[in-house]
Amino acid sequence: MRIAVTGGYVVPVEGPPIEGGTVLFENGKILAVGSPHEVEIPDGTEVVDASGSWVLPGFVEAHGHLGVHEEAEGWAGQDTNEMTDPNTARVKAIDAINPADEAFRDALAGGVTTVVIKPGSGNVIGGQTVAVKVWGRTVDEMLLRDPVSMKSALGENPKRVYGDKKVMPSTRLGVAAIIREALTKAQDYRARRDHARAEGQPFERDLTNEALAKVLDGELPWCQHAHRADDIATALRLADEFGYQLVLNHGTEAHLLADLIAERDVPVVIGPLFTSRVKVELRQRTLRNPGILARAGVRIAITTDHPVVPINFLVHQVTLAVKEGLDAETGLRSITVNPAEMMGLGDRVGALKPGLDADVVIWSGDPLDVMSRATRVFVNGRQVYAFNEATGLGETENPYYQG
Repeated sequence: MRIAVTGGYVVPVEGPPIEGGTVLFENGKILAVGSPHEVEIPDGTEVVDASGSWVLPGFVEAHGHLGVHEEAEGWAGQDTNEMTDPNTARVKAIDAINPADEAFRDALAGGVTTVVIKPGSGNVIGGQTVAVKVWGRTVDEMLLRDPVSMKSALGENPKRVYGDKKVMPSTRLGVAAIIREALTKAQDYRARRDHARAEGQPFERDLTNEALAKVLDGELPWCQHAHRADDIATALRLADEFGYQLVLNHGTEAHLLADLIAERDVPVVIGPLFTSRVKVELRQRTLRNPGILARAGVRIAITTDHPVVPINFLVHQVTLAVKEGLDAETGLRSITVNPAEMMGLGDRVGALKPGLDADVVIWSGDPLDVMSRATRVFVNGRQVYAFNEATGLGETENPYYQG
């Protein structure tokens, strides 16, 4: 179906806003974005009048646990960490996602259409992440890209988990050693595998080392959970040592090392920002940090780390970060273009421009105004969410019953 969203204040993110603009899309892809005299609407197109509204791309959450840490399910819905081995590079988040998790409906209400879902931070190497759209019957139907990155954790979480078991790693020394050991073994494995291939010899594959070889080959970014400045310094040191593509996740004290991070062009997925300082690593958690990093030249994305902060509050974190010094344009980029590019998804999502997926959200007003709400959400060109003014409730199309 061909649809034209017309008359709204269109914010492509990559490009200047367009007053009274048009977004034309068909077969799940954006065909054109521009002013009325720039975009011709073919006969037979369904026209959606967005006059008085704002039109933006769907937001991109770079770090969440939707579907693997389910809402209100307790033990039965908790599949975030395979905490039986500090190195679980072989596990994949895609295998534990439940699309029926209520969080996916919340995401739509908050204008979020793409999420990178990750294993947790209980293990030193947590496993492979996946990017999905937030509507569908199965994760395979929702899939955007798999795998997207490798999740790893420094700091308190893995040392607490394994320290309680009285096994390695129980210290930061041990955590770093586990990473070095795993990547060194992966280097050796890769050399043996490549030699066997060159000689035409059989080779017994190992899923853990195959996954880590993708990191060493530059195919997968290394998403490094790190809050404290000393852990961030360790993350930089390890990346320098092994040459992988580092993406810092959380970065609570990243502002203290902003110059070092910026000079390496290491992006930071910062957050969650709506939490109390429940542990030592979070002592310097503040809404000012995103602005400090951005002004230092660090590329940032803002995260809820759902369910730590509910995913529909993603844009509200940006609003308060803007209140505390982050410029508004960078704020919008931190939940659109920036996370898409960091996670290698910039060819699909993050902006309104021809060729990208038709993930389009109509807002009642400026999304950085906490009184604004997402009124209509299109995922891959299909309207899957609408706010019902009469009932005051959001209505999500049921993917299991598509009439």
